[in-house]
Amino acid sequence: MLFLSVYMTMKKTILAALTGVLLFSSCAKEFNSIYKSADYKYKYEYAKECFANGQYSRASTILQEIIVPLKGSVDAQECLYMLGMAEYMNLDYETASETFKKYVKSYPRGQFAEVAQFYVGQSLYMNTPEPRLDQSGTLAAISAFQEYLDLYPDARYKEQAQQQLFSLQDKLVDKELYTAQLYYNLGSYFGNCTSGGNNYEACIVTAQNALKDYPYTKKREQFASLIMKSKFHLAEQSVEAKKLDRYQDAEDECYGFINEYPDSKQRREAENFIAKCKKFTSTIKDEN
Repeated sequence: MLFLSVYMTMKKTILAALTGVLLFSSCAKEFNSIYKSADYKYKYEYAKECFANGQYSRASTILQEIIVPLKGSVDAQECLYMLGMAEYMNLDYETASETFKKYVKSYPRGQFAEVAQFYVGQSLYMNTPEPRLDQSGTLAAISAFQEYLDLYPDARYKEQAQQQLFSLQDKLVDKELYTAQLYYNLGSYFGNCTSGGNNYEACIVTAQNALKDYPYTKKREQFASLIMKSKFHLAEQSVEAKKLDRYQDAEDECYGFINEYPDSKQRREAENFIAKCKKFTSTIKDEN
């Protein structure tokens, strides 16, 4: 009985596998036949069927073939728009953004113009890199969403576009924070104060510019902390002629940090910096 049960199970598995292979073979044969067809109307209907069934790769392959032949026809707009959506759904965001741009340029007042303009930005948004990398793509996505909101003040996707803009700006903030932290971690590894500057100074400039560009960022305290610590370490490593001014500047920065973030976890570190700054400045005063 056990042997019979195992045999029947194996038989069902083999039959299911064979059915799958035959079905795949049949579908592939149908696709190849339609792909080679000269009947563009038939190919377009097949592409729409593929799109509706979630077969986006097949849909985009067929649509790419018939874009030019259908140009000027009643189906041209929908064909181009559907191609962009098929590429987007197939996670080919870079190509999708270019297709949506092409639609907007070809049909600025077309049936799908507003949605296509949104998906220019959305495609770029989905393709933006992680913060440590070059953020040209992020800037392009921001520009696209801003253009969408300018063109369509009461846009269908207004709220979503605004949320994406906030998210993209956060990514730019993260990029600046990553860069500032990198400079801080490098410290005086490359160069030193006596040769005109080091990474602590670069950290200070980067963090200060970030606070100027993004004054309401949630990571304001992290930037402020990097500025404070960098100013102190810069003073420590300065030549004697610059130490007094830099220690005084670092002390002022520490007081400013404590005033703005009295409950910060780094308050004790700021207070330690202040004590060291005072110790140096008082020594200089005693010597004078």
